[in-house]
Amino acid sequence: MPAVQRSDGSSDGIGTVAQGSGDRSRIVVTGKGGVGKTTLAALLARTLARRGQTVLAVDADAQMNLAWALGMPPSEAAAIVPLSDNADYVEEKTGARPGSGWGMLLRLNPQADDAVERFSVRAPDGVRLLVMGSLHQAAAGCLCPENTLLAGAMAAIALRPGELILMDTQAGLEHFGRALARGFGQALVVTDPSFNGVSVALRTAHLAADLGIPTVHLVVNRVRGPKDVDRVEGYLHGADAGTRPAFASRHLLPEDERVLVAEPAVDGLLDGMVSPFGAAVSDLADSLALIARGVG
Repeated sequence: MPAVQRSDGSSDGIGTVAQGSGDRSRIVVTGKGGVGKTTLAALLARTLARRGQTVLAVDADAQMNLAWALGMPPSEAAAIVPLSDNADYVEEKTGARPGSGWGMLLRLNPQADDAVERFSVRAPDGVRLLVMGSLHQAAAGCLCPENTLLAGAMAAIALRPGELILMDTQAGLEHFGRALARGFGQALVVTDPSFNGVSVALRTAHLAADLGIPTVHLVVNRVRGPKDVDRVEGYLHGADAGTRPAFASRHLLPEDERVLVAEPAVDGLLDGMVSPFGAAVSDLADSLALIARGVG
């Protein structure tokens, strides 16, 4: 099913593109759990890498399954230590060891610009993968060393030159605060055709815009046909017109049993398998690459 793109201000939730300063080669993939974000992020990363892009994939989802989706050998994927779990590195950069009584010693702006070189791993097709780990949510505005380190690493990642960065994360973008706005220029808000999925997508799109991400796309996954498209349109129309987010584009990804056959890795969708889902993601990759180059 081909991607549908609009920027004409029509009333189905597709509006004008918000303006901002984020680098559009930095892309965050977000949405409700279980809608296919990680599979999409992995397939985009490897597709773009095969086209000659230097791709850094960042796993900031609590499930941390991106290594498997990218097609890394299970033993290598299981051996990855998330950045937030590397106690020595956390202490080195923040001055406080996780779980310790750190008092006033915590450095609030740690310089973590070496995180990718020191802790990323190579995935198939030359994709570089950095697993961030889970944010601690014990209290609002938590200043624990792990969260402080991840915020510093996120800020450093956003400033890396010459790379296309894809970050897979959960729907709660607020956990990253303004770190996303410092450099990420595109957000893919992924949903399925369900009411819950679209509701989360609408809230997430608002949050992405509030954080300063200038270009927000809606990606509807597992579309079975026109009825699903109409259902999503209805949910979008049902949103309050005054608060309806402005999506830069909308992309429809078809339901495809080959995705289930191929999981957890996306290799089968890249090599030797004719896949409507893979073809639609390839079209999406074209669109994202053009925008990243300032053409779209």
